[in-house]
Amino acid sequence: MDFVQDITEFIFVEHKPEKADIIFIPGGDRGELAVTAAELFRKGYAPFVLPSGRYSKPVGRCLIPGYETEWDFLKDILVREGVPEERILEEKQATFTYENAIYSRKVTDGLGVTVRRAVLCPQACHARRALLYYKVLYPETEFFVCPTVTRDISRDNWFLDGEKIDVVLGELERCGSQFHEILREYAEKRQEEKRWT
Repeated sequence: MDFVQDITEFIFVEHKPEKADIIFIPGGDRGELAVTAAELFRKGYAPFVLPSGRYSKPVGRCLIPGYETEWDFLKDILVREGVPEERILEEKQATFTYENAIYSRKVTDGLGVTVRRAVLCPQACHARRALLYYKVLYPETEFFVCPTVTRDISRDNWFLDGEKIDVVLGELERCGSQFHEILREYAEKRQEEKRWT
């Protein structure tokens, strides 16, 4: 089914990693993302790792036992997997994906880290939306998406199970609904600029 392939290619973005300035982890309670990021760090793909996250906004608190924030959880896994603490940057305010990108940008700007190239380590089924948000905040940056399959939702099986279909099509819907306002603001800004030129 061609339309399934089209959705798969859109949602499940994946690249081969290349040398970069930083590795981003866009929050969450999936420790596998930190394992992937640590492996890339150990292989020398980037000198810094920036996990992001406080907790999920709809829940209102961190549900990971023993942790106040997602960042603390991801940082502990990174350290356990061989990333030196001084190479792990801190962002523990974000409560949803767009904020992961917003606050990550504030961290890198605040530290004077120029991000020309970046590795992004999201969940596989969340790859496109995470990438789009980080591109909004880092428009001049070249991204290499290195996702991790979580919840057993992969590009090869998402269309074979009702719950997995719900997750992936939910991502597809959010790519439209959540970027609607961003695109409208962008269009209005461009129109305003044209009026002054």
